[in-house]
Amino acid sequence: RKISETMKRKWATREFRKSVASGVASRSAMEQRIRGGKQQSELVRLAKVERKVMRQKQERLRQRALELLAIARAAAEELETIEAGEKSRRQDQHQERHFEGQRDNGAPVSSNGNGNGNGNGGVGKTGDNMGGQKRAEIYTYNSKDMVYSLAWSVRKDKKFRLAAGSFVEEYVNKVEILYLDETKGELGLSQPSLSFQHPFPATKIMFIPETGTGMADLLATGSDYIRIYRIDDTKDANSSVEMKSVLSNSSNSEFCAPLTSFDWNEDDLNKIGTSSIDTTCTIWDIEKEVVDTQLIAHDREVYDIAWGGAGVFASVSADGSVRVFDLRDKEHSTIIYESPHPEVPLVRLGWNKQDPRYMATILMDSSKVIILDIRFPTLPVAELQRHQASVNALAWAPHSSCHICTAGDDNQALIWDLSSMNQPLDGSLDPILAYHAGAEINNLQWSSAQPDWVAIAFANNVQ
Repeated sequence: RKISETMKRKWATREFRKSVASGVASRSAMEQRIRGGKQQSELVRLAKVERKVMRQKQERLRQRALELLAIARAAAEELETIEAGEKSRRQDQHQERHFEGQRDNGAPVSSNGNGNGNGNGGVGKTGDNMGGQKRAEIYTYNSKDMVYSLAWSVRKDKKFRLAAGSFVEEYVNKVEILYLDETKGELGLSQPSLSFQHPFPATKIMFIPETGTGMADLLATGSDYIRIYRIDDTKDANSSVEMKSVLSNSSNSEFCAPLTSFDWNEDDLNKIGTSSIDTTCTIWDIEKEVVDTQLIAHDREVYDIAWGGAGVFASVSADGSVRVFDLRDKEHSTIIYESPHPEVPLVRLGWNKQDPRYMATILMDSSKVIILDIRFPTLPVAELQRHQASVNALAWAPHSSCHICTAGDDNQALIWDLSSMNQPLDGSLDPILAYHAGAEINNLQWSSAQPDWVAIAFANNVQ
């Protein structure tokens, strides 16, 4: 009873009620912490399980991606093998037809390409007889002046016709149209009228790239302007060369920027593209004799231009770059290659007509030739390094996608087989054929009408 009364008195006091309430609250908080700890443990466990499931999914996806990648690589290798086989088959068929045509026409059969490097084995090989005598391997024409520019005719009825331009540091120069006299076995002028004066040295000469005989027989030259001549050599006694047009883009001035090079579009014969020291490339419509397009192509002088299709061309410049232009998008260009040192110009460009994926270019005062694959910009696929002095000229084979000829100041013309371009080339590739001329070789051209023949210009000789 005493205890009960004491408790009643304490319960009546405020402090006792507060202590009881505090005890209840502490027990409630403890119970909540226990419940929260259990929930947190459950969440941690669930998170661990989820991470484990995700890792398993990622591993399965990675394995599947590796399997797909292996399948894709195998398919790509198989496709490359099929394409290589098909290309080889087409080349073999082309060669068979080519040799059959040569046997029918009495043209020379190609060299065995043993690459012995002596001066007696020219690019051509002795072929069928010519009036009871075998055709020679080498023909030489001696001009009065130094010879620089060269051009082969592509017409079927004028297979062995060659134009040569002089290099004299004066206003008056000349262009000579040479023929092979099969009865005498000599290369030279058939008529004096087929040699005509030309203002300044011609930086380049081209016959119209038309194999048929239905169109006018035209010859284009480049120097200060593009000049187009009409040739009439159907009558031996009355052969003539007449000026057809002069393509000048300096109507507002008496001065013009010299043209370093030009190229005649094989897919659209009305188009000629020019390169100039004023940093521009100009596309001409030669039928209308008007400028179709003019682009500021580079930051410095443009040294060469080459068509890669009806509306695509490339150029090289003193700024050390190779750029590709598409006339459907004139505001942009693609840089395919830049020389290791920006101050080193690129001076020549050749676009492989048989396989447009490949280009070749030359650095100024360099003994190397750079081979490019436009699918893989900036890095060369090969460097040809067997010249002993500066390279001056190059020409892709017109009948093969993997052969190129180069010539330079070491008096050598070298033919290379690049059939292994799909494999890394470290500069150790050797030419398959070498020819030593009597002086530094200024220019070379590979005949598309007769692919066994290559023409070179050195000193005052065409060979």
